[in-house]
Amino acid sequence: MDFFRSRMLLVFWLAPLIAQADSPPTHEFTLDNGLKVVVREDHRAPLVSSQLWFRVGSADEAPSRSGLSHALEHMVYKGSHKSCAGEAMEILGSLGAQYNAFTGKDFTVHHQTLEPRHLGVAFELMSDLMSTAHLRAEDWLPEIAVIQEERREGQDQPGELALERFLSLAHLSSGYRTPTIGWAHDLQRLDIADLRDWYQTRYAPGNAVLVVVGDVTLEQVKRLAQKYFGAVAARPFTMARAPLELDRPGERRLILNVPDASRQLLIAFNVPVLVTAEPPRTVHALRLLQTLLAGSSSARLQSQLQFKTSLFSTLSSQYNWLARGDGLLLIDGHISNAYTGSLDDAEARVWQEIEKLRTHPPAADELERARTQLIAQNIYGQDSIEGQSYYLGALVSNGLPWRSMNDEIADLKKVTPDDIRQAAATYLTRDRLAIAQVHREQTHE
Repeated sequence: MDFFRSRMLLVFWLAPLIAQADSPPTHEFTLDNGLKVVVREDHRAPLVSSQLWFRVGSADEAPSRSGLSHALEHMVYKGSHKSCAGEAMEILGSLGAQYNAFTGKDFTVHHQTLEPRHLGVAFELMSDLMSTAHLRAEDWLPEIAVIQEERREGQDQPGELALERFLSLAHLSSGYRTPTIGWAHDLQRLDIADLRDWYQTRYAPGNAVLVVVGDVTLEQVKRLAQKYFGAVAARPFTMARAPLELDRPGERRLILNVPDASRQLLIAFNVPVLVTAEPPRTVHALRLLQTLLAGSSSARLQSQLQFKTSLFSTLSSQYNWLARGDGLLLIDGHISNAYTGSLDDAEARVWQEIEKLRTHPPAADELERARTQLIAQNIYGQDSIEGQSYYLGALVSNGLPWRSMNDEIADLKKVTPDDIRQAAATYLTRDRLAIAQVHREQTHE
């Protein structure tokens, strides 16, 4: 028996026990300045994960101002009231901490994992970062040059270029069409005044969530949070809104000729997420639908079109159900060198498999395998304190209760085969479809 099957069997037997077990002690409180704090106690190891989430990402950026959130994530480490440029990272490194920051469509996150006795240091550095970053003009020019070079390097990757163009088509009316790093022409026009305004209106305590998971107590975190973050003055901020998409945007098509690219199909359907779905059960049906269709090596598309017929060399799918606004169920397939047919024919083969799920419910055992896979992802994803922190942060920063984290397995178990068919019939439709055919550009030397 291979490792994957062994692990799935283990999950199958453990899942009912895990679902019935009490969740780790989890608490939530809000400081007077509006900062929301979520604490989950996990005493398995002498470590703590601290994540500071700001409700701001590329989806919030106005036309001509793309790239602001990512650029600000870089610039806040260039010096503040208590630390010189790069010093915050040096201090954390000297304490043996793991630290980083990242920007997404919906949020910007600054995170550290370290020993609990050093948690106050992380809080002091992060509270200073969110309130007194210098954002000096002399630091801006070299930093934006670094970001522009990062942008150029991304554009040299055929896959990244194709995906960026495709997402700008698939997200017809929402801010999710904006690349996180920003459009090249916008980066040329950003200035330090733009960044300072973005900082003042977005890095406010009331627009942030502090998530702490690990070997700590509520009392310990409350005391440290009040000492360091409680001293940050409240200030007005711009409330983040959910990016909404047109209900049925209509079928959209894109033909891309990209140098050095392999032939590729990108297929996406506009779908709701947990925040926007009515009823929320729809989302868990869509998650299982994505898993059945293209979410694993045993999924239908992989089984029929990759391993059985070698039409595709690789297939993958994505569905970010924890986004702030309406999202995509995305399928990404690279055509194998052995396949000599057209991309139109490849697309038709994919659509045949989609049509089967639109018209016939999956067999009970097939659905159960997909359900077990998602439950396994839930269990193993929460095995680390960083994974728990991310899940809690994604929920709470998007206005969802942290208790949704404890309900996921039970919610997945409620989905029936006919729920899958109904979700496919409702959302995997031509009027929600965006598709890109990527061809290798012919060069003439």
